[in-house]
Amino acid sequence: MNVRISEVKDHLGDEVTIGAWLANKRSSGKIAFLELRDGTGFIQAVVLKNEISEENWEKAKELTQESSLYVTGSVREDKRAPSGFELTVTDLEIIQMAHDYPITPKEHGVEFLMDHRHLWLRSSRQHAILRIRNEVIKATYDFFNDHGFIKVDPPILTGSSAEGTTDLFHTKYFDRDAYLSQSGQLYMEAAAMAFGKVFSFGPAFRAEKSKTRRHLIEFWMIEPEMAFCDHEESLKVQENYVAYLVQRVLNNCQSELKAIGRDTTRLEKIKAPFPRISYDEAIDFLKKEGFNDIEWGDDFGSPHETAIAEHFDVPVFVTKYPTKVKAFYMKPDPERDDVVLCADLLAPEGYGEIIGGSQRIDDLELMKKRYEAFHLTDPAYQWYLELRQYGTVPHSGFGLGIERAIAWICGLDHIRETIPFPRLLNRIYP
Repeated sequence: MNVRISEVKDHLGDEVTIGAWLANKRSSGKIAFLELRDGTGFIQAVVLKNEISEENWEKAKELTQESSLYVTGSVREDKRAPSGFELTVTDLEIIQMAHDYPITPKEHGVEFLMDHRHLWLRSSRQHAILRIRNEVIKATYDFFNDHGFIKVDPPILTGSSAEGTTDLFHTKYFDRDAYLSQSGQLYMEAAAMAFGKVFSFGPAFRAEKSKTRRHLIEFWMIEPEMAFCDHEESLKVQENYVAYLVQRVLNNCQSELKAIGRDTTRLEKIKAPFPRISYDEAIDFLKKEGFNDIEWGDDFGSPHETAIAEHFDVPVFVTKYPTKVKAFYMKPDPERDDVVLCADLLAPEGYGEIIGGSQRIDDLELMKKRYEAFHLTDPAYQWYLELRQYGTVPHSGFGLGIERAIAWICGLDHIRETIPFPRLLNRIYP
């Protein structure tokens, strides 16, 4: 009977066959312990010399790390085992004997591991992180589908910048200039005018050379947009969504969290609503904390965000940033035109901003003025202006960078661990 490791719990006492790779091996005298993996989990297979043929015993002794094989044996319960079960081996069939596998059980530097990312994915730690990533993605679809959103896919090649910045990857679309998308937001606003509540999930690109634990050049964004929705309503959606993600991981990924050594008591505190402070309050706080490198009107850097977040055990919203440091499409506060109706959600433990969102400008004349102020004369922006011309409504949205959110949920030192292939192109273009 062929089964996968995740299914052995349903075959207690049965003889089963598992197709697997050898993750590790140890032996002592007349017994060998094979740590097997098959993509669904890990299990220990016990080989007893006196209970197996001489040929199979020799095969077990010869096995090397990452060799592929079929293992047949009986399933038995063992509460000491990580999976709660073990396999007592009766037969072995080697598919391929691997030699000189580069990632040995010893310690390796992160740069070395990233250069071998296509192999590092096989480790128990990376396996756990990417399964948590998968749970976060599943939870995202469930949350938005359950709340009346539909998924719309914006283009990856665009004719303009969502943020009005020059830090874009440029290419040619036949005879026209085109860019790798830094955000699908503008397109999602158009979709919201058709469907009311929409979300997208796709890649985003920022052409900024940055090498920190917080930043990636290519990352994946969740971007919901909501018609007939003001800033306050949007904040409630954001906090409920993040709390839901954390709860789903706690409910469904306990073994993965244990494998990466995550302190789950920190995650158990994450419940909506989240605290909120204004940008003005944040500046006053930073001044009192001794930060003399920031003035009102400046954007926050990583040290500033970390200092603010350290005073909370849960994510915190910083609201109403100065107009001049935010994007052209953000709606001014009706009571103060020097700040906009926006918020950044800062994760605890120094992970920085995981969500940026705002209420969008819905007034046609005001948007025309913003176009003039930001020199948005390119015809590629004309369609976005027309959204305010034909049936404009109050609307809001936000974007969550999935890798940074996962890095926080998992408590990781390196954000690159959260994406399957962040540096594979370095093998082509060193």
